[in-house]
Amino acid sequence: MPLSHIPLLNHKMYDAPSIFTPINLLREARRQKGMAEASIPQVCILDPDGDLAQYLVDTGQAHRHPHWACYHTRLYAFTLNGVEYGIIPHAVGASFAVLVAEELFVCGCELLISITSAGQILALGQPPYFVLIEKALRDEGTSYHYCPLRITATSNRPC
Repeated sequence: MPLSHIPLLNHKMYDAPSIFTPINLLREARRQKGMAEASIPQVCILDPDGDLAQYLVDTGQAHRHPHWACYHTRLYAFTLNGVEYGIIPHAVGASFAVLVAEELFVCGCELLISITSAGQILALGQPPYFVLIEKALRDEGTSYHYCPLRITATSNRPC
């Protein structure tokens, strides 16, 4: 059945850009909340488990950032060695994390660090330990549909 025979889908402009951009979402949230536009920390952290953010709040090291207008998350700020950082707990799921990341970047974030936990396929040592991810395989996830494939100058493998 052609899509034109489905009333709900008539008169849709599928090729038009979305009006639900991060900058528009935050502008409307600021307007509805009566908040002024202001910058957030340049370095931010996504903390899906929320453990680090909770520890920082519980120990009085982090406070709620007054200029974060997002309806779905809370941004906390803390200072370490003279550098202000932002941290958002509970941004779980790739699609949601991408939205939050885009909102952070339009508000002044320049470096985003995502901290998470995972199982291991191959033991590298006695846990706990950290693994720094430098490349990722593209599969049927958010990155597959969201961003165009890029090839690095040093290899033919996607990054």
